Amino acid sequence: MARVCQVTGRKPVVGHKVSFSNKKAKRRFFPNLQTKRFFIAEEDRWITLKLTTDAIRTINKNGLNVVLSELREKGIKL
Repeated sequence: MARVCQVTGRKPVVGHKVSFSNKKAKRRFFPNLQTKRFFIAEEDRWITLKLTTDAIRTINKNGLNVVLSELREKGIKL
């Protein structure tokens, strides 16, 4: 699976590594992805999502059912 958050859609971005002498070299900045399991009580099953830590905070704030319903409206099958 790619390094993409399943909720927020964050991907790696490209930038420069800048040395002390100010030489620039290309590098990639990766999102802080975590693999997390959630229990859906209504469906009585576990799901595993690859999320950024920001998405985990969003789920804690809004609730798992709200986030899953938004994903299903976008057409993402879980």
